[in-house]
Amino acid sequence: MSSHEPGQGWPPPPQGPPQAGPAYGAYGAPQPPTAPPPSVPPGRTHTNRGAWIGAAATLVAAVIGVVGTFLVNQDDDVDPQAAPAPVTTSAGPTPAADDKPTTDTPPSPATPDTDATGDTAAPAAEETTAEASPSGPAPGTVRWQGPLVISYTDDKDLDAAPPVESESGRDNDFAVYPFGDHMLRPDNNAKALVWEGPKAPTHADCAGVVETLGTSNDIRLKTGLAVCGRTGDGRLVRLTVKKLDGLGSETNATFDVVVWNS
Repeated sequence: MSSHEPGQGWPPPPQGPPQAGPAYGAYGAPQPPTAPPPSVPPGRTHTNRGAWIGAAATLVAAVIGVVGTFLVNQDDDVDPQAAPAPVTTSAGPTPAADDKPTTDTPPSPATPDTDATGDTAAPAAEETTAEASPSGPAPGTVRWQGPLVISYTDDKDLDAAPPVESESGRDNDFAVYPFGDHMLRPDNNAKALVWEGPKAPTHADCAGVVETLGTSNDIRLKTGLAVCGRTGDGRLVRLTVKKLDGLGSETNATFDVVVWNS
């Protein structure tokens, strides 16, 4: 057994001051104390880190949802086929509201005169009559009236005013012949008949019988006899016998004649 009990076989520590060497590992030198890590309560470090990560994930998810909803609404409002609206630019300054146009406004057409009640005044009666009436005298008005002598040698054209003998003889309407008595003969498409009424026939009376009862046959004349007739041109006439004279070639008759316009 060795006499060095304290070291049990290990060499004794060197004597004297320690030699310079590495800061941490010099043989036999005391190790410097190291700072202990900060004290953290058990279980708090992992718990706080998990809470922050969960909160951040929730916030990111909320932001993504809001942005996605906004983008979807924008896509629904915009028609992908619609062309962008053209940008209107003004070539010059916009005229003010009270500026007057430079073009002249044509005058408005004249309006008919109105009376106090606002109704349009009717045109004058004379103008209306003139426009409605046909040109020439109205049918049934008197064309010519007066005494007339018709003789055996002097036929008469009653379409002339006053009645005269036609130069060609083709337009004469009535003649007087001495065949035993004074006879009235319608010529050249003229017609006649004796009026049997108690009064002298009117235009309406003659118009109602001449076309249906009138003929070109000779009519025996006597004073006061009334005859309705129609000329070759279609005018109605009334011949009332006033006087009978002469014999043979001197035979003649005086009539009160009315010729109406057709």
